Amino acid sequence: MTHQRDRIHEYIAIHPGEHFNALTRRLDLAPGQVQYHLRELQNQGRVVELPLYGRIHYYTPEYDAWERGAIAVIRRETARDILFCVLEQGPSRPNAVTESLGIARGTLEWHLNHLTEQNLIEKHRDANNHVTLVAAEPIETARLLEEITPSLSDRMIDRFTRLVDNLLAEGS
Repeated sequence: MTHQRDRIHEYIAIHPGEHFNALTRRLDLAPGQVQYHLRELQNQGRVVELPLYGRIHYYTPEYDAWERGAIAVIRRETARDILFCVLEQGPSRPNAVTESLGIARGTLEWHLNHLTEQNLIEKHRDANNHVTLVAAEPIETARLLEEITPSLSDRMIDRFTRLVDNLLAEGS
């Protein structure tokens, strides 16, 4: 095994769900070099990839399918904030979450689509078809939230998106 391959594997073990571009930036390696070593690590069964929402995320094999999908979403700061809000407040109406977090309703819905798809949040509807957001797997989700921290670039992208959403909402 080469030194670079060991570095890549170690980084993925410490930062599960990191995406390809972040790996190349954090490890200061050429994309082709990272691709080659990732392919070798996958062939050896030491790394698993998950293409999700326009990015390819990498994990060590001990994470199951639900955890891999959840981690990919949790790496996004706004999705994390939504999860924290619902876990802290309990079942919540979407408007309460948008007000609490200061995000646009469209931003909430975009993240909710991913959060519900990965079985982190459930949308419960009452007799009047009003939606209440409920944590689907609160104990497991809380465990992953403690374990996973989004990268700086992910946090900056989320903050930029929030800024643009707020500017567009003010202009309406």
